[in-house]
Amino acid sequence: MIMAMSIEEHKARTGRSYKLLLIFAMISMTMMFAGITSAFVVSKSRGDWMKDFVMPTPFFISTALILLCSLAFILAKKAIKKDDRNLTTILLLTTLALGIGFVYFQFEGFNQLYLSGLVPAGGAGSITISFLYVVVLAHLAHLAGGIISLLIIIYNHFKQKYNSSQFLGIELGAMYWHFLDFLWIYLFLFLYFFK
Repeated sequence: MIMAMSIEEHKARTGRSYKLLLIFAMISMTMMFAGITSAFVVSKSRGDWMKDFVMPTPFFISTALILLCSLAFILAKKAIKKDDRNLTTILLLTTLALGIGFVYFQFEGFNQLYLSGLVPAGGAGSITISFLYVVVLAHLAHLAGGIISLLIIIYNHFKQKYNSSQFLGIELGAMYWHFLDFLWIYLFLFLYFFK
């Protein structure tokens, strides 16, 4: 009995440590994006700033997809807590598919910008578009980490490492994914309204 309690206590401490590390990482990412958006605000006073910029439609679609990703991840966590392995599998794969769809529509948005002649550098370049590229590509770099962690979670799920009493990996992945979701919503609304 004492041994079982110490194992449970060790698992709880390990889980708290991992969550704390993830929170510190998310705080540092938040500070980085706060710096980028602050530079955006300062640069907005430039004479060559585009005041009539219209956000491409694929960025709206990608926003809806990342919201659906978070919903699927929440439902996957609930399903594993009920030991519903089949539903967890479906929801984790759905999260992955929606995440890939998010990335696709982000690049489709860049494609529309490029076809419209809105490029970040060169003779036709614009500082406004440069900031959009920096913000979106920085978010996509962090999302790549999220997709890699999701692939690891799916792999561990297929190896049956998660159940109703052991789901720390799914919980950490969901925390990070929700952070990416919140971050994108903030960035999207900032870029959409703060012109």
